Amino acid sequence: MRSSWLFGGVIVLASMSIGPWEPAHAQEAGPQQKSLEQRFEELDQEVRILKRKREVEREAAEAAKKSVPVVKTGSSGLSVESADGNFSFRFRGIVHADHRLFFDGVNDIRNRTDQRAGDLNSDGFHASNNSWLLRRLRPTFEATFWGKYDIRIMPDFANGTVSLFDGYLDARLDPAFKIQVGKFKSFVALERLQGGSDIKLIERSYVSNTLLPNRDLGIAVHGDVLNNTLGYAFGLMNGVSDGGNINTGPQFSGRKEFTGRMFVTPFVNHETVLRGLGIGVAATYTSVNGERNLNFTDTSPADQTRNGLAGYLTDGQNTFFRYSGATVSDGARIRVSPQAYYFVGPLGIISEYARVIQDVSLTTGGSPAEGGAGTNTVFTPNSGRRLHHQAWHVTVAYVLTGEDNSFQGVKPRHNFEFGRGWGAWELVGRYSEIHLDSDTFKNPAGTSFTGGYANLADSAKSAHSWTIGLNWYLNPNVRFAVNYSETKFSGGAGNGVAPINAAGTNVLDRPDERVFLSRMQLAF
Repeated sequence: MRSSWLFGGVIVLASMSIGPWEPAHAQEAGPQQKSLEQRFEELDQEVRILKRKREVEREAAEAAKKSVPVVKTGSSGLSVESADGNFSFRFRGIVHADHRLFFDGVNDIRNRTDQRAGDLNSDGFHASNNSWLLRRLRPTFEATFWGKYDIRIMPDFANGTVSLFDGYLDARLDPAFKIQVGKFKSFVALERLQGGSDIKLIERSYVSNTLLPNRDLGIAVHGDVLNNTLGYAFGLMNGVSDGGNINTGPQFSGRKEFTGRMFVTPFVNHETVLRGLGIGVAATYTSVNGERNLNFTDTSPADQTRNGLAGYLTDGQNTFFRYSGATVSDGARIRVSPQAYYFVGPLGIISEYARVIQDVSLTTGGSPAEGGAGTNTVFTPNSGRRLHHQAWHVTVAYVLTGEDNSFQGVKPRHNFEFGRGWGAWELVGRYSEIHLDSDTFKNPAGTSFTGGYANLADSAKSAHSWTIGLNWYLNPNVRFAVNYSETKFSGGAGNGVAPINAAGTNVLDRPDERVFLSRMQLAF
């Protein structure tokens, strides 16, 4: 019994000694645990503050980027662009330094005024001149507003004159619907729509350079539809004579010219050898009543085609055909041009045909009774005639160094550097013809070669040209090109300086033109 009491007392004493220790231990651990939780919360708060600070800095950097323009310079020129890409300004340019070396050829047609003709040879022609020239010197200024409104201003300082070649606004409201207004290339000639730095030969063919319009003033709606397989363009233009480049002043004739073009690239979205095939057709229509142009000496450049008609040029840029001073346009002018290209690997082919239907009449000068001599055109009775002129060409190009050929030119795989790369080399050939309606050289009755709309003794009725060339692309901006061109004519040279007879049997052919052309090109 006594032992039991003693055992119970020991347990009680043990309980009493342990009981007070546990609360004391809890009091000692509580503040430490609370300190760790508080520290954790403080660290978490610091992390949140740092994270938010980084977010604020990132937002500030993004905001700064949106307000700082991006300046770029490279093979495409100089550009300044807003950070969001909606506004930009670009400076580009093209320089063509050419040389023409004539082995044969003449640079004028006969029976011009003494002031214009200069020194003539025994056959009444002026020999072609070998010369250096700036064929193109065109700084180009382009800008974009709100991501879809483009402007382009391109003057030309070549040949000792200053003129505006391009000056237009293009509103790209949608890829399928764009509106272009101002002075620009008419959407007609395929080869003309190539940039001046991308054409395969130094001079364009008879189709683009002679019969179809160059640049005009007006408005056009254009775009690409059907998944970019069909391009269209329809314009209402002032209207220019064949091969014409209108000035920026008002047109003397208020009648406008309608232009239209459809071009299809049916396989452009497919991986096939036909991917680079394009086929199209273009046309223009207007009615022009020209004014008599008495000579080519006492008129300003703007007056030289007031008759609504133009002269035609060779590869060497010599005039080989011109209407007589008594001939004026008098009615419809219709142009039709089927066209195509094909590019696959290093091979490129471009071909065009053009037919021009032109109503003309003969005049006898001005009527003094209606306002003074030379102020009003008087038409020769029953002299109206509808003429049909036509031209075509086929151009074939092959890149010898294997780069892909394209409508936009060739980009060398390796730029020229001694011991490292030789750029890209391209071999080019073209055959081209132009034929003038035989009625052009006959009188209105069609019975005589005297009194026609053009003089067969002065102007050739056809020209046949073949040209070969070699292009060396040193890099995307510099190209050196050489061409050799030979042209044969039918008609255009009378028997010495004797006038043509009624049957046209004494007409000789204009001397052949053989010319070596070279060009150094800088384009960016």
